[in-house]
Amino acid sequence: MPYIRLLAGLLLSLLSMASLAFEPFNIEDIRLEGLRRISTGTVFNYFPLKVNENITQEKASQAISALFKTGLFKDVRLAREGNVLVAKLEERPAIFRITFSGNEELEEEQLLEALKGVEFAQGRVFNPALLDQVELQIKRQYFNLGKYAVNIESTITPLSRNRVGIHFSVTEGEDTEISRITFVGNQAFSDDDLLDEMELSTGGGWFSWVPFLSDNKYSKQQLAADLENIRSFYLDQGYVNFSVDSTQVSITPDKKRVYITININEGDKYTISDIKLTGNLIVEEQALRKEILIKLGDTFSRKKITKSIDGLTQAIGNEGYFRPNINPLHEFDEAKKTVTLNFAIDPGKRVYVRRINFLGNTKTRDEVLRREMRQMEGGWISTGAIERSKVRLERLSYFDSIDIETKPIAGTQDLVDINYTVEERALGSVMAGFGYSQTYGFAFNASIVQDNFLGTGKRIGFAFNNSKVNRIYKISYLNPYTNVDGVSRGFDLFYRTTDAQEANLSRYVTDSFGGVLNYGIPISEFNSIKLGMEVDHTKLKTTDYTAEQVFNFMDKYGDDYNSFRLTAGWASDTRNSIFFPNSGMLNYMRAEVALPFSDLDYYKVSYIHQSLYPIVSNYVFSLRGEVGYGEGYGDTDSLPFFENYTAGGPRSVRGFRENTLGPLDSYRRPFGGNLKVVGNAEVILPLPFTKDIKSFRLSAFVDGGNVYGEDEDFDTSLFRYSTGLAAIWISPIGPMTFSIAKPLNEKDDDETQVFQFTIGTIFY
Repeated sequence: MPYIRLLAGLLLSLLSMASLAFEPFNIEDIRLEGLRRISTGTVFNYFPLKVNENITQEKASQAISALFKTGLFKDVRLAREGNVLVAKLEERPAIFRITFSGNEELEEEQLLEALKGVEFAQGRVFNPALLDQVELQIKRQYFNLGKYAVNIESTITPLSRNRVGIHFSVTEGEDTEISRITFVGNQAFSDDDLLDEMELSTGGGWFSWVPFLSDNKYSKQQLAADLENIRSFYLDQGYVNFSVDSTQVSITPDKKRVYITININEGDKYTISDIKLTGNLIVEEQALRKEILIKLGDTFSRKKITKSIDGLTQAIGNEGYFRPNINPLHEFDEAKKTVTLNFAIDPGKRVYVRRINFLGNTKTRDEVLRREMRQMEGGWISTGAIERSKVRLERLSYFDSIDIETKPIAGTQDLVDINYTVEERALGSVMAGFGYSQTYGFAFNASIVQDNFLGTGKRIGFAFNNSKVNRIYKISYLNPYTNVDGVSRGFDLFYRTTDAQEANLSRYVTDSFGGVLNYGIPISEFNSIKLGMEVDHTKLKTTDYTAEQVFNFMDKYGDDYNSFRLTAGWASDTRNSIFFPNSGMLNYMRAEVALPFSDLDYYKVSYIHQSLYPIVSNYVFSLRGEVGYGEGYGDTDSLPFFENYTAGGPRSVRGFRENTLGPLDSYRRPFGGNLKVVGNAEVILPLPFTKDIKSFRLSAFVDGGNVYGEDEDFDTSLFRYSTGLAAIWISPIGPMTFSIAKPLNEKDDDETQVFQFTIGTIFY
């Protein structure tokens, strides 16, 4: 077919050129005939002949050829009328529409977008000579999907007004599957080791049964990426001279199977013999060496070197040297198979911040954002301070996203502006909604809340919550900045009734009302203390099946209690996010004590620790522990039972029903205890098939812990353990938590629950 088209074009050209047979003459005028869509100006841009020029047979042939090369004309003829040169033109048709059939794997929009790359689109001139190239371009899109058996047939339909419709009939064929991947030349690592570094495989992976996720479909682009993965793997294992010598890809004649052979040269393994720092170091060498992850005697690793450069860049960037040039130079000792690593540092000029601008904050006042800044205007730039400022903005919870742009000032080499672009979250002033948990059931929420009242950063609100466990009315106020030092002040007024039986606990009911006044005082960038005063009145009520322990308590202390408590807390938080952190550490300690003139004298102390450690490939290891202890003092013999700690459920030991672990009452129902010890180990997993989703987190966990009564000794053999998978989604209707857990050592009296979930916010 392509040869027929080429032959037809040559014959047409020869006929056109032969159409002009005259003696040379001087052109007095040029007339164009046959134009419909194409303007005369366009034609004369390409036409080489001019008025008053002497035309010859050779010049006429050149003119015809020039117009044919534009691709705009199907036929070009030159004629003479006196001394007027007449160009008789037949335009090529325009493409009116392009349609497809048989395309299931690729949308029509994707195919049309691909054709624009070969200048084949609706409204353009139709050039039959491009049709083969167009069909090949369509096939390439399918080749990327591993469909090498694809077949394309085109149909051209003439339409009115010199237009054509073009239809492509696609026969996609079966996927081309990888039958075998063979490595040649690998000595240090097995074929299986190298296949683990590849996305392509011969099948059998976890998701091979899913058609669009199977990993045995051949793709040229994916193979190139996999070869780079293998190269990086070898470079991280010390094989600095590794190379892929050749790659053979053989496709069977039926285009259904492919065989891949990869020839590699591993070279020798090298270790680090010396590490140098040269150039203008700016920072003390000892401090810079702490940022270098690779050590003497280690195997050469490009990954560790790259991370070391990032650390050095951060350390130097904190001193105002924005984007320093750090070049890792290598000196190889071929005899000893060692590498001398030299980090050559050129910090460049110190850069200062002219202005910090905020964009997108239509509701939030500029001062609310500016007081969170740790990078100062007029000072030198600090990459650490810029990032810390972003984290502090995120912790406000006012914004869905925050982007940072560092913009150099024109005409200077040492000044920049920093732009923080925020997307404000809909904070809502009047809300109604619901929540659900397996313990608390459905909860109706109604609130008038403004987390960023009039853009000042203050929070005010009234909330109502009703579930089968709690009914709560609450008025709250918080000013996070009562002065320039960042001291916060807030208060709550509340009324709460709680049915403990509905929370899987002993059968009793409490009615409470009171108020809370608290202050938050920052003592450093990552450390703060909280001080507060709590006053409340609690009325204790019984039911037909209230336990003996409750009646004994009421006989001794009555059923009506006023409490005046002082609270104090200390927090050290270096986590990089308040919602889904992936690095840093949290330490939080809280103590409360009921003052001696309260009706009940007791104290409670609790401590929470969380550490997050980034590991490999977006995996994060998290350790969390919680310890709580309470005791009575003075005239109160023990911690009031309605202040007991509980465990079990989504927030402690998953796989066990919420609040059910620990001591039981006289009716064999959970009663809680005065000592709580819980620990969690989690591996936060990257989401499969997705990237950069900030509202969802998946993890695998192991939980352990229990609650102990006052007459029980702490004994780790009483711990309950579970393992499973958990997910958290910050959805439009509130946070959703899900877990599937298997208890590992449940006892006969334990209440287990494999699947646990909550939807929306539940007040406790």
